[in-house]
Amino acid sequence: MQLPPVWFGVEFILSPETTAPGFSLPSWPSGDGDGFLIIKGIRDVVLALVLGILLVTGYRRALGWVLLVEALAAYGDMATVLTHHGSVATALGVHGLTATLMVVNGLLIVRETRKVVAAPAVDGAARPLPRFS
Repeated sequence: MQLPPVWFGVEFILSPETTAPGFSLPSWPSGDGDGFLIIKGIRDVVLALVLGILLVTGYRRALGWVLLVEALAAYGDMATVLTHHGSVATALGVHGLTATLMVVNGLLIVRETRKVVAAPAVDGAARPLPRFS
C-alpha cells in the first residue's frame, strides 16, 4: 500500500524535471523553482511513512483519522493543477480520485465497529489482545 506514494516522492526528489510533467502542471518552474518540486517529493515520502507506521503498528483508528487529514494534500494537489491550467482529467482523475478514495477509506476505518473478542485460553495461559484502536 505504501510503495507508490513513497516512490512518487522519491522520483520528485531525485528527478523533478522528468517527474513534474506527470503531475500535470503545464510548465517547468523557472530559475530555482525546481526546489519546490523536491519539497513536494519530501512531503509525499513523509505522508506515506506516517501511514505506513500507523498501519504496521496497528493503530487503526489513528490511521483512519490520518487518512482523512492527508486527503487534504491530494485535494490541494488537485486544486493546484486546476488553478495553474493543468490537465483537468489528471487533476480530477488522479489527484481528486486519490483524495476521495483516501476519505472513503479513512471514514470506513474510523467508523469500524468490530469488537475484539478474546480467544479462549490454552493451558490456562491468557493471551494478550491485539491492538486495533
